[in-house]
Amino acid sequence: MIKQYLKLMRISHWIKNFFVFVPLVFSKHLTDFNYGQKVIFAFLIFSLVSSFVYVINDLMDVEVDRHHPKKKDRPIASGKISPLKAKILAIGLLAVVGILLPFANTAFTVAVIAYLIINFLYSVKLKRIVIVDLMCLASGFMLRVLGGAYIINVAVSNWLILTTLFLSIFLAIMKRKSELENVSNHSETRKVLQDYPNAFVDQISAVSATGVLLCYSLYSVSERTVQYFKTEYLVYTTIFVVFGVFRYMYLVYKQHKGENTIEIVVKDIPMLINSVLYGISLLVIIYLAKMI
Repeated sequence: MIKQYLKLMRISHWIKNFFVFVPLVFSKHLTDFNYGQKVIFAFLIFSLVSSFVYVINDLMDVEVDRHHPKKKDRPIASGKISPLKAKILAIGLLAVVGILLPFANTAFTVAVIAYLIINFLYSVKLKRIVIVDLMCLASGFMLRVLGGAYIINVAVSNWLILTTLFLSIFLAIMKRKSELENVSNHSETRKVLQDYPNAFVDQISAVSATGVLLCYSLYSVSERTVQYFKTEYLVYTTIFVVFGVFRYMYLVYKQHKGENTIEIVVKDIPMLINSVLYGISLLVIIYLAKMI
């Protein structure tokens, strides 16, 4: 039962909340213990809130999930956890968040509440509205990054914010692309898929992928970035971003993956190696730039 509760909370999806660490890394405070503590706290809050959202979403979609080839095995849809127990879990998660939030600053609290409201509205109605559903998914990643900045009171580059925006839209549309190919009965699983013809999805994919590569490239070579990090080497990390985007598209278009972002990042060896190399090169360039 513990395993089922953890599955219901989507513990594996907590990796998405590592976006709160982006401002910490790029503000050159990764080695500062006080800053690190605050961001870990932010990670915990977003993890609990996201789990609450997942539980609520599964409660609302239980009948629809039973017609989905993969989602039918979710704890509530499969009957392994009753709706009543799921509601108690949701209340418990929200209560813990309510206890912890007063220890955060106002800006971070607003970001968390905004995340909660948007995702609740997404579960209730907005996920059925074409394009709006993508913006809701994208806002989640944006608010994680902003929350990570607010909790330690640092500014985030506009280029980095735009990169996050396009990246989150890219991941969202790749998810829709995968669902279109892997789910046969859209009317019983996710009705909004009927409003996403393949040509339209391909166009959004191309635009969002271009946005990611363009914004990150411009961020890496901008005068402000070079002056802040005191190095021009950040531009060399672009190769990992390019590979990551192209590899992700390949896995979705050729191998029909993409419905589970975490599965791709963790289980695809080339993607995993690329992510590790990107992380290492980023840390070396940002924190050891003066020694290079």
